[in-house]
Amino acid sequence: MRKDPASRHRPTPHRAWRGIRLKRVEIGIDPDAAPEPAIIPADWSDQAAAGLVALRADRSMIGVDQAADAWIAPLAAAAERLGRGEDVASTLHRLVATRRAAPSPGIWQGRAEPVPGFVFNLPQFLDESGMFDAAAFGEAVEHAVLALSLAQPSAQRLALGMADLALLLARLDIDYASPTARDVAATIGALLAAHADIASAGLLARGIAPGCAITPVPVPASCAQPGLRAALLDARERALACGLRQHRSLTGLLPPGPVEMLLDVETVGIAAPLSALDSEGGLARWARARLAASGRTAESALAASLAGADPFGVTDAAGIAAMREAIAPVCAILPEVPSLPAPRAASAGRGKLPARRGGYTQKVSVGGHRLFLRTGEYPDGRLGEIMISLPKDSATLRGMAEAFAGAVSIGLQHGVPLDEFVDEFAFTRFAPAGAVEGDAMISQATSLLDYVFRHLAATYSQRPDLAALDLADDAAGVDAAAPLLPLDLPETGTGRPKRQRPVLKLVS
Repeated sequence: MRKDPASRHRPTPHRAWRGIRLKRVEIGIDPDAAPEPAIIPADWSDQAAAGLVALRADRSMIGVDQAADAWIAPLAAAAERLGRGEDVASTLHRLVATRRAAPSPGIWQGRAEPVPGFVFNLPQFLDESGMFDAAAFGEAVEHAVLALSLAQPSAQRLALGMADLALLLARLDIDYASPTARDVAATIGALLAAHADIASAGLLARGIAPGCAITPVPVPASCAQPGLRAALLDARERALACGLRQHRSLTGLLPPGPVEMLLDVETVGIAAPLSALDSEGGLARWARARLAASGRTAESALAASLAGADPFGVTDAAGIAAMREAIAPVCAILPEVPSLPAPRAASAGRGKLPARRGGYTQKVSVGGHRLFLRTGEYPDGRLGEIMISLPKDSATLRGMAEAFAGAVSIGLQHGVPLDEFVDEFAFTRFAPAGAVEGDAMISQATSLLDYVFRHLAATYSQRPDLAALDLADDAAGVDAAAPLLPLDLPETGTGRPKRQRPVLKLVS
């Protein structure tokens, strides 16, 4: 690992960062931006480094611990003045160091925001046994409310939101579109809202604002995570006992930004994964987590995919809408429903030709070049195969013609209409071209492909009009076309320049 030349002048990190191995990377906010230095934990990705570069208030704060301390230290001092005896600084530093939560960009950069927010990375609250740590989550939520309130005391609306719900469900081996998934998400959302109410009520008790009534959060009938529903009921009872809170609203999902990058979030908010592949073509993190949780291998998932099944549980628009409806009662700010790509049509299976098939062989000459066109037909007479042979041409051209015919045959056998090929390749112009000998329907062709597909259209697509078109203007072929560039040729005589006598120059 390269040594950071500025590390000698870096302040001592908070104790929450001690023992964490760091690395230095050079990265820009986007691919076109100039790279900047960033110091992050060694197991963090380059995406997290880019998030740090975008979040930090000053370019001199190259370390994530420095950038975090720049906003945590003033808030901890303000909390101490309010008489909060707990170690606010340590809790907030741990949330960032473990990538469990982080505030919105305005808090990092010391500027006011219309709605300050905090993002909670849900998968980071799963312990080694796969249980959701409700106590740690509740503590994190209450400290987040305190931090945002101290940073912007006049803010009446906060946006505490969840992130990477899809990865959490994948690690629990739960389908995103299932009722079980919606119950888990609604329970966590209600737990967040209840603890936010408790923290906001604690600030009101210190006389910061008039107060708003606390309403009971809905409790799902069941939850797949043991103990999570009981923790919600306890927090809900404590919140209702408070009666009033400081803020008008506390929960919400803000538009994604560098905070999600810093936390290395794969799917923002409560969004569903739309593909099992990542941007580089490999299995996405949530897909790998789903395989690990279910005990399946990548080979078994591939086999299931080839058989037409969905081994990962990629959801559709209905599943996304159902999840949004489940979260809405405990989330005051919800983003607009994303527009999903149109569902792909089911791929047609390949209709293979019988071993013994009908068809014919057409022998012609196009512009003096011999061509054999062979066809293969299904029992009902449909075209399913073509072969193009050019016996007198070069090996390269023969190979290209055979490969092209094979590609067209595969398309025909997968249901691509012949007319699609005809419209694409008829009347293409390239040599060899010219007079056609051996076919009574077509007398001229602008290229070999032009002849092949006009002939097939007349035979199999009932389009004899294409074969009967008069191409007399192209009788001479492409080679006889007039040059496209003007040439300034001499008008009379040979135009041969006179030879000049050589000039000798005497030099001393």
